[in-house]
Amino acid sequence: MSKHARARSHSPRQDGEDRLDGQDRPSRQDGPSRQDRPSRTAGRSRPTGTRRAPRGSRASGAARASRSPRPLAAVAALGLLGFGAGWVYIAQEPPANAAARTNAADARPPGTDRAARGAERDPLQGLTGISEQTRAKIPVDARQLILVTGRAKDSSESTAALYTRPAAGADWAKSASWPARNGAKGWSTERTYGDLTSPQGVFALTDAGGLLPKPPGTKFPYDQDEGFVATGRGVNGESLRGSFDYVVAVDFNRRTGVTPLDPAKPEGEEKGGNIWLHVDHDGPSQGCVGIPKEAMKKVLETLDPAAKPVIVMGPQGF
Repeated sequence: MSKHARARSHSPRQDGEDRLDGQDRPSRQDGPSRQDRPSRTAGRSRPTGTRRAPRGSRASGAARASRSPRPLAAVAALGLLGFGAGWVYIAQEPPANAAARTNAADARPPGTDRAARGAERDPLQGLTGISEQTRAKIPVDARQLILVTGRAKDSSESTAALYTRPAAGADWAKSASWPARNGAKGWSTERTYGDLTSPQGVFALTDAGGLLPKPPGTKFPYDQDEGFVATGRGVNGESLRGSFDYVVAVDFNRRTGVTPLDPAKPEGEEKGGNIWLHVDHDGPSQGCVGIPKEAMKKVLETLDPAAKPVIVMGPQGF
């Protein structure tokens, strides 16, 4: 059999192999069948119906097989690189609302600033017209306070204000304010009997009384007595009638727990005594503090011995 006949008998049937390395294959022609062809090796025959791919075809297929994975590998590598880059971007890129959360966090003051603001408490704890030294003399457990602030050290005109606070040591809140009168010659830290000054300082309030019955809700010990009748005239000649209808004793040179009419002066007669918060008689006093009658009723209705009330009085800024 000729070489051409053998080549023709081994031609594959698939259309995809009509070309081999760029050369056209010869067309199929009738020739000896596979069975008629003698075996190359004696004693060994090829099974019927099997074909052996042409040598050139096997070489070309191996070449294609060796070449085909390269583009696939390149594409796969590029895909992996893109996938990895995406994960890196996601890992490094903050969420869309991260900036908002950061800004919100930055809007809150730092802990040190908040602590500093907490430490920047009003040194006067809500009071006005006094010094820090005077404020420091106010008992920590006092929760009610009457503040009397004179226009000047030698003035008899002043303002009285009622303050309360919810707990010991808390800041004060003003609940009422009224015009007031004090000693005709102002204020003194070393008051003596007859000098027409009002004592300056911080004093407790513990006892009350008056010519009239106590207002409803009064919690102080209250002594209603005919002895609360003012006689004579005021410093400027004004009538003193009704001045002692309501009285709260200022604990200056007096015993506590007794009627304001008690004449005892534990620190001596020279300092004087019987300094009261009473109804104003439209003029300066000899040492007491006068406020309107309705204001006195308000004071008696409000003050509570359990709140440890005090009166703080003196010229502006004392």
